Amino acid sequence: MLSRVANSIYWMGRYAERAENVARLIEVNLQMILDLPPGTNEQWEPLIIISADDADFYRRYGTATRQNVGQFLSFDTENPNSILACLRAARENARTVREAISSEMWEHINTCYLMVSAAASDRSITMQPSDFLTEVRKASQLFDGITDATMLHGEGWHFYRLGQQLERADKTSRLLDVKYFILLPSAADVGTTLDDVQWAAMLRSASALEMYRKRHGHIAPDKVIEFFVLDPEFPRSILYCVTTANDSLHAISGTPVGMYRNAPEQHLGQLRAELAYADTGQIITRGLHEFLDGLQTKLNVVDQTIFETFFALRPVDALGPKGSVH
Repeated sequence: MLSRVANSIYWMGRYAERAENVARLIEVNLQMILDLPPGTNEQWEPLIIISADDADFYRRYGTATRQNVGQFLSFDTENPNSILACLRAARENARTVREAISSEMWEHINTCYLMVSAAASDRSITMQPSDFLTEVRKASQLFDGITDATMLHGEGWHFYRLGQQLERADKTSRLLDVKYFILLPSAADVGTTLDDVQWAAMLRSASALEMYRKRHGHIAPDKVIEFFVLDPEFPRSILYCVTTANDSLHAISGTPVGMYRNAPEQHLGQLRAELAYADTGQIITRGLHEFLDGLQTKLNVVDQTIFETFFALRPVDALGPKGSVH
């Protein structure tokens, strides 16, 4: 497979997944705000901080209100991580590799982009975005299902899944970070009924509440962290995503699982081993935010080495040994 095609499919998967997860980040904040005591100020700044876009946001918007943050994360075309910008990028990547994907995939991602683009002109959505965010999530999930059902499960599909799963692992960590930043100003609420309600809101926004209850029953912060980070069977847990990405990476290279022949396999294998042998108590003792911040850094290293190994253009010498022409 051409590196150009693999790169576009990889980023198509990442951007489509990112659009869904930005919608989930907004949703979890809305759920938590609904559960706050009357008169409590809404907290929208955490969404900007954890996405690392705070400098750009404050330069252009000033204050982190519901309307400003909603516009910035949903429809701002200058913010490369907004829902609209992500779907535009996913659509553009899909357009350049239409010969490698199914027509159903192209038609659906194009429809998703047009739907969100049309919604951008409705200013009321940023104040009452629940229905819109639900549609974005459903559209992303449908695209994933169409891809799985209509695309050959060869190299291209594995590049798609590699990008998707790395993006999902990163955004699951940021979803957990929302809870950290929401509680930071009110540590006295830790362990209270409000705390439990907020953890439940986070589970609902990740489509995880029912599966969590089947696994653990009552809501306990340490069990929620374990479920999001270390559960080997929950499809949005960080360990599950890293394991699935690792499997696809090895399928692309042909290297047996448990070995490595290149930098991304080494870094991703090390990260998977760290998570497989991690302990929730150790994570909490170290600090949840610090753990998640380190995890995001490691995922960025994996992404960079994937680019250098599979996608980066390398100079080719015009002359071979003894002046022979290649």
